[in-house]
Amino acid sequence: MNSATQRTTVAGPAGAIECAISTPAGAPRGLAVLCHPHPQHGGTMDNKVVQTLARALVQLGYRSVRFNFRGIGASLGVWDEGRGEIDDALAVIAAHQTAGVPLVLGGFSFGAYVASQAATKLATAAERLVLVGPAVQNFSVAAVPADTLVVHGEVDDVVPLSAVFDWARPQALPVTVLPGAGHFFHGQLPVLKQIVVSAWASRAAA
Repeated sequence: MNSATQRTTVAGPAGAIECAISTPAGAPRGLAVLCHPHPQHGGTMDNKVVQTLARALVQLGYRSVRFNFRGIGASLGVWDEGRGEIDDALAVIAAHQTAGVPLVLGGFSFGAYVASQAATKLATAAERLVLVGPAVQNFSVAAVPADTLVVHGEVDDVVPLSAVFDWARPQALPVTVLPGAGHFFHGQLPVLKQIVVSAWASRAAA
């Protein structure tokens, strides 16, 4: 993401997991762990949407950790159809989380599915979830807390907006729709970043 980003590995259930850690100026207000899109379709922790989420959360004061799922980059192991990838996320959280420190869990596309499922397995609830372009058609994205930030592109050609509404509707869960945006938010990443930052400001003012 920038020269200040530290690359390291942590132990995972299938071997070493490659991580990229970005730290804000001053004492962090919490930890943010971010999950990347589908490993079988070119997804890595360096995906532009995931990097945008990391930048937003660092700006908000969180220590941001991106990581590569098993079999991607320097992470060991092989694709496990979304099951072991949840375990990878939990291992990264366990390696970086300190007791009493707030956790934000986020993800893009397939990564949003992983983040939602990992959140259901945490002993202590995450402070907030951030799900961008959640892959609700091909994966079982879990029900999420009411204050979850869900952002989706109006003209997403990978995950139709209507499918996200069908997932969100039974939960009475708001969805922030970015007009004209496709699945990868080309040309609109600065707007996506501002949506995330503004969501924290709105909650603080509530």
